[in-house]
Order: sequence, then structure tokens, then C-alpha cells
Amino acid sequence: MTAFTPLDWLAVAWFLIAWLGFNVLVELSPLKHRTLSMRMETYRYRWMQEMAARQVRIMDTAILTGLQQGTAFFASTALLAIGGAFTLLDAADRIVEIAGDLSVPVEANRVLWEVKVLGLMLIFAYAFFKFSWAYRLFNYASIVMGAVPDSVTGDPEELARTAHKAGRLNALAGRHFNRGQRAFFFSIGFMGWFAGPHALAVTTLLVLIVLLRRQFASNAREAIMISEQAPPAAIASMSGEKTDTGSANPFT
Repeated sequence: MTAFTPLDWLAVAWFLIAWLGFNVLVELSPLKHRTLSMRMETYRYRWMQEMAARQVRIMDTAILTGLQQGTAFFASTALLAIGGAFTLLDAADRIVEIAGDLSVPVEANRVLWEVKVLGLMLIFAYAFFKFSWAYRLFNYASIVMGAVPDSVTGDPEELARTAHKAGRLNALAGRHFNRGQRAFFFSIGFMGWFAGPHALAVTTLLVLIVLLRRQFASNAREAIMISEQAPPAAIASMSGEKTDTGSANPFT
């Protein structure tokens, strides 16, 4: 493809390495156990264990419904993004003309422009499939939750086994949802390619840094780790609250 320069190939290679490498890092490498996503996955299993111990599970079904609705929103957003990409494909000449008038550094080669738009559409299509499958898995998890025996009259072994199945489906749904969101995030980096290969390399690096920080050094991860490892007094101290261990009344 003569429209591509060596810099374009290098930038696209860097984009793919960053995206695939990040997925391997947070899902397959030994460091996955230190990520925010993995910590939340353990809470999905714990949630199903607590759900199995309750007789009234209305709260659990409400939470799962909320997860399904959020997943459906992202799936529909991915479809809208694909439609928007089709619009970009049809309006290539007009957009290049406007960008030239505004001195915006957009690639003027129509073939290369169309390749970039098609690449963006593929990313959105991948995200749509991930969100759709995550929605389906949340649906399966809700069905299995409904099959969990009663916590009082049910067989304890069957109760634990079915709750684990529900937790497994919930965790798988969360993984696919996370992959769909990563596709959205990296699509932002991919958009830098419209300004050239150098911009693609920079925007990809910025997206990668943001995602790495969220998984390994974010306030959300710190909050989860504090709640798991620190005693209540330490949590209150780190949050700026004052505690009076010598008082019997916690409200004084």
C-alpha cells in the first residue's frame, strides 16, 4: 500500500503492541494480581457468596440490573460510533478541505484517510462485540443467581457450587466489559493517526500511561487496598477523620 510511509507502519505497530501488551499485562502476567480489575474481580466472587447467604436477594438483582444497563449503554454507544465512522468515510473530501482551510494537520491522501477510518470502525466493532457478550454473560449470571438454592432450606454444597458458577459468569462478564472499555480508550489514541504517525505514537503513549496509572496507582485501587489491609483506625486516619478510641459512644 503505497499511501503508507515507514513511519505509519511503525506507529501502527506501536499502537498494536501497546494495546495487546496492556491486555497481557493486566490479564495474563504475574502482575495481574496487583491490578484494580483483578481486585474487583475478587469482590464479584465475594458478592455471590454473600448473595447465597441471604434469603432476600432483591438488592443483588438490582445491582446486576444496573450492570446490565451500563453494558447496554456502552454497546449502543459503540454502534453509534460505527455509524459516525461511516459518516467520516463518506465525507472524506469535505473534511480534508475544511482541515486545510483551518491549517489542521490532517492527512490529505484519500486512500490513507479511508484506511484510518476503517481501522477506527474495526476498533468500535470489536468494542461492540465485547459489550454485547458482556451483556449476555450478565444475563446468564442473573439466571444462575435465580437457581441458587435457599440459604436455609437448600443443600449447602449445591448452594456453594451454584453461587460459584454465578460468580464465575459475573467475573467473565466484567472481563469482557473491561476489554470493550479498553477498546474505547485506545480508539482515542488511534484518532491521533489522523494528524500523522507522530501524533499516533504520542496519543497511544498517553492513553497507555493513563490506563497503567488507573490499574496500578489510582486512588480507586488505593481505596480497595486500604479497605482490605488496614484496620478501621488506620482508614479513618488516612481519610482525615478523627477517632476517639477511649470513648464508648462513637458519636461523641
